[in-house]
Amino acid sequence: MSLFLSLQGSMAAGKTTVARYLEACLPEIHVSYEENRSVIEEIRRRGLNKNKYEDYLEIQKLWLLNEVRRWEACRDYPCTVMDFGAEEIVFYTLNYPRSMGWDWEVEIPLQKELEQVKGCLPHRILFLDASEEWLRKNKEGDETRSREFFEYYVKHLMPLKRKWFSGRPDVDFLKTDGMTVEEMGHAVKEWVEEQGKR
Repeated sequence: MSLFLSLQGSMAAGKTTVARYLEACLPEIHVSYEENRSVIEEIRRRGLNKNKYEDYLEIQKLWLLNEVRRWEACRDYPCTVMDFGAEEIVFYTLNYPRSMGWDWEVEIPLQKELEQVKGCLPHRILFLDASEEWLRKNKEGDETRSREFFEYYVKHLMPLKRKWFSGRPDVDFLKTDGMTVEEMGHAVKEWVEEQGKR
């Protein structure tokens, strides 16, 4: 049976950099990076708007099915670390409307897709957590991304995300404030190696 692990976390907590570190230090594991170009292109092609209920359901179907395809492409590797796994899409699908103050029913109309994604969830999740202050410091030092969504994410989605993930039995937390990329990478590498022994 393949071991599926996922790196999850606060925005700008260095998740992708750590995934690259793992690739270099643990060549025996497979790293699967979030691949979303085709979904974004389809959303644009169809002119879907995530702030309209019917469109939101269509958009989330695309994201959920994309995660199923991604998982299927990784299932033959003995150990895969996901740079955001299916749990991220499930969290967002269920919580984005709540974060906006909308009482949208999403579980029933997306029941089939959510059920498919349940089979793609990782065995363990490592949540790379960072304080708002640390996230802001990293954001100001990163000119490679626009971070237009940052304020909304920190104020509305991040509290829901921490609560949702802290309530799951398959999640470990790593506080990353003040850690260098090397320190974080080393800590994550140790976590991955420990999961492989279980």
